[in-house]
Amino acid sequence: MNRPWLLWIPLAVVAFIGGLAIYGLAVPKDEQVHSAMIGQKLPAFSLPAAAAGVEGLASGDMVDGKPRLLNIFASWCLPCKAEAPYLDALKKAGVEIDAIAIRDRPEDVAAFLSEFGNPFRRIGSDSEMAVQLKLGSSGVPETYVIGGDGTILYQHIGDIRAEHVPMLIEKVNAAK
Repeated sequence: MNRPWLLWIPLAVVAFIGGLAIYGLAVPKDEQVHSAMIGQKLPAFSLPAAAAGVEGLASGDMVDGKPRLLNIFASWCLPCKAEAPYLDALKKAGVEIDAIAIRDRPEDVAAFLSEFGNPFRRIGSDSEMAVQLKLGSSGVPETYVIGGDGTILYQHIGDIRAEHVPMLIEKVNAAK
Protein backbone atom coordinates (compact mmCIF):
# COMPACT_ATOMS: atom_id res chain seq x y z
CA MET A 1 0.00 0.00 0.00
CA ASN A 2 1.47 3.35 -1.06
CA ARG A 3 1.14 6.20 1.53
CA PRO A 4 3.33 9.14 0.48
CA TRP A 5 1.70 11.47 3.07
CA LEU A 6 3.46 9.50 5.85
CA LEU A 7 6.71 11.09 4.71
CA TRP A 8 5.43 14.51 5.83
CA ILE A 9 4.84 13.50 9.49
CA PRO A 10 8.51 13.79 10.61
CA LEU A 11 8.77 17.18 8.91
CA ALA A 12 5.59 18.39 10.66
CA VAL A 13 6.92 17.22 14.05
CA VAL A 14 10.26 19.00 13.52
CA ALA A 15 8.46 22.19 12.39
CA PHE A 16 6.20 22.09 15.46
CA ILE A 17 9.14 21.68 17.88
CA GLY A 18 11.05 24.43 16.06
CA GLY A 19 8.04 26.73 16.33
CA LEU A 20 7.83 26.12 20.08
CA ALA A 21 11.54 26.89 20.45
CA ILE A 22 11.23 30.14 18.49
CA TYR A 23 8.18 31.17 20.55
CA GLY A 24 10.07 30.47 23.81
CA LEU A 25 12.97 32.63 22.68
CA ALA A 26 10.85 35.46 21.29
CA VAL A 27 8.42 35.98 24.19
CA PRO A 28 10.00 37.97 27.04
CA LYS A 29 10.25 36.30 30.43
CA ASP A 30 7.69 37.55 32.97
CA GLU A 31 9.53 38.11 36.25
CA GLN A 32 6.51 39.54 38.10
CA VAL A 33 5.11 37.28 40.82
CA HIS A 34 1.41 36.71 40.28
CA SER A 35 0.50 35.82 43.86
CA ALA A 36 -3.11 35.24 44.82
CA MET A 37 -2.33 37.10 48.07
CA ILE A 38 -1.66 40.46 46.37
CA GLY A 39 -4.52 42.77 47.34
CA GLN A 40 -5.58 40.50 50.22
CA LYS A 41 -5.37 41.27 53.94
CA LEU A 42 -2.72 39.51 55.96
CA PRO A 43 -4.02 36.27 57.46
CA ALA A 44 -4.53 36.50 61.22
CA PHE A 45 -1.55 35.22 63.20
CA SER A 46 0.31 35.72 66.45
CA LEU A 47 3.88 34.43 66.69
CA PRO A 48 6.16 34.30 69.72
CA ALA A 49 9.50 36.09 69.71
CA ALA A 50 12.10 34.33 67.58
CA ALA A 51 14.97 35.20 69.95
CA ALA A 52 15.61 36.79 73.31
CA GLY A 53 15.60 40.58 73.21
CA VAL A 54 13.20 40.89 70.27
CA GLU A 55 9.43 41.20 70.24
CA GLY A 56 7.21 38.59 68.64
CA LEU A 57 4.97 39.44 65.71
CA ALA A 58 1.22 39.41 65.16
CA SER A 59 -0.77 40.42 62.12
CA GLY A 60 -2.33 43.23 64.17
CA ASP A 61 1.13 44.78 64.67
CA MET A 62 1.18 45.62 60.97
CA VAL A 63 -2.15 47.45 60.91
CA ASP A 64 -0.99 50.78 62.31
CA GLY A 65 -1.28 53.00 59.24
CA LYS A 66 2.41 52.67 58.27
CA PRO A 67 3.47 50.57 55.28
CA ARG A 68 6.41 48.23 55.83
CA LEU A 69 8.23 45.19 54.62
CA LEU A 70 7.61 41.71 55.99
CA ASN A 71 10.69 39.54 55.47
CA ILE A 72 10.52 35.74 55.67
CA PHE A 73 13.97 34.39 56.56
CA ALA A 74 15.91 31.68 58.37
CA SER A 75 19.30 31.69 60.06
CA TRP A 76 20.31 28.58 58.10
CA CYS A 77 19.45 30.18 54.73
CA LEU A 78 22.50 31.31 52.69
CA PRO A 79 20.58 33.81 50.51
CA CYS A 80 19.15 35.30 53.74
CA LYS A 81 22.69 36.00 54.86
CA ALA A 82 23.52 37.54 51.48
CA GLU A 83 20.54 39.93 51.64
CA ALA A 84 21.32 41.16 55.18
CA PRO A 85 23.29 44.28 54.10
CA TYR A 86 20.47 45.31 51.75
CA LEU A 87 17.86 44.93 54.50
CA ASP A 88 20.10 47.18 56.60
CA ALA A 89 20.20 49.69 53.71
CA LEU A 90 16.39 49.64 53.58
CA LYS A 91 16.21 50.27 57.33
CA LYS A 92 18.67 53.16 57.02
CA ALA A 93 16.43 54.60 54.27
CA GLY A 94 13.57 54.71 56.78
CA VAL A 95 11.74 51.53 55.79
CA GLU A 96 10.23 49.60 58.71
CA ILE A 97 10.84 45.87 58.45
CA ASP A 98 9.16 43.10 60.42
CA ALA A 99 10.22 39.48 60.03
CA ILE A 100 9.21 35.89 60.44
CA ALA A 101 11.90 33.31 61.18
CA ILE A 102 11.10 29.92 59.67
CA ARG A 103 11.97 26.60 61.38
CA ASP A 104 14.61 28.24 63.55
CA ARG A 105 15.90 27.92 67.09
CA PRO A 106 16.12 31.06 69.25
CA GLU A 107 19.88 30.68 69.74
CA ASP A 108 20.42 30.38 65.98
CA VAL A 109 18.33 33.50 65.27
CA ALA A 110 20.28 35.37 67.98
CA ALA A 111 23.60 34.29 66.40
CA PHE A 112 22.35 35.36 62.95
CA LEU A 113 21.35 38.80 64.27
CA SER A 114 24.65 39.14 66.11
CA GLU A 115 26.65 38.36 62.97
CA PHE A 116 24.58 40.16 60.33
CA GLY A 117 22.82 42.88 62.32
CA ASN A 118 19.16 43.35 63.14
CA PRO A 119 17.21 45.55 60.71
CA PHE A 120 13.91 44.17 62.07
CA ARG A 121 11.40 45.89 64.33
CA ARG A 122 9.82 42.58 65.42
CA ILE A 123 10.60 38.93 64.63
CA GLY A 124 8.05 36.16 65.02
CA SER A 125 8.99 32.49 65.16
CA ASP A 126 7.09 30.27 62.72
CA SER A 127 8.52 26.89 63.68
CA GLU A 128 5.71 24.98 61.96
CA MET A 129 5.72 27.18 58.81
CA ALA A 130 1.96 27.69 59.25
CA VAL A 131 2.03 31.46 58.69
CA GLN A 132 4.50 31.11 55.84
CA LEU A 133 2.07 28.78 54.06
CA LYS A 134 -0.92 31.08 54.77
CA LEU A 135 1.02 33.90 53.10
CA GLY A 136 1.61 31.78 50.01
CA SER A 137 5.36 31.87 50.55
CA SER A 138 7.25 29.15 48.75
CA GLY A 139 10.56 29.44 50.56
CA VAL A 140 13.11 31.72 52.11
CA PRO A 141 13.89 34.49 51.70
CA GLU A 142 10.75 36.26 50.57
CA THR A 143 9.71 39.82 51.25
CA TYR A 144 6.27 41.41 51.16
CA VAL A 145 5.27 45.05 51.00
CA ILE A 146 2.45 45.45 53.51
CA GLY A 147 0.16 48.48 53.40
CA GLY A 148 -0.67 50.37 56.59
CA ASP A 149 -4.06 48.65 56.67
CA GLY A 150 -2.50 45.16 56.54
CA THR A 151 -3.00 44.57 52.82
CA ILE A 152 -0.34 42.64 50.91
CA LEU A 153 0.73 44.93 48.06
CA TYR A 154 3.77 43.19 46.59
CA GLN A 155 5.70 39.93 46.94
CA HIS A 156 9.42 39.64 46.21
CA ILE A 157 10.65 36.06 45.88
CA GLY A 158 14.31 35.43 46.58
CA ASP A 159 17.01 37.49 48.19
CA ILE A 160 17.03 41.25 48.04
CA ARG A 161 20.00 42.60 46.10
CA ALA A 162 21.36 46.10 45.59
CA GLU A 163 19.25 46.61 42.45
CA HIS A 164 16.03 45.79 44.38
CA VAL A 165 16.54 48.36 47.17
CA PRO A 166 15.33 51.47 45.24
CA MET A 167 12.30 49.59 43.90
CA LEU A 168 11.30 48.38 47.38
CA ILE A 169 11.72 51.88 48.85
CA GLU A 170 9.54 53.22 46.04
CA LYS A 171 6.84 50.60 46.66
CA VAL A 172 6.77 51.32 50.41
CA ASN A 173 6.67 55.09 49.80
CA ALA A 174 3.88 54.68 47.24
CA ALA A 175 1.84 52.84 49.88
CA LYS A 176 1.91 55.84 52.27
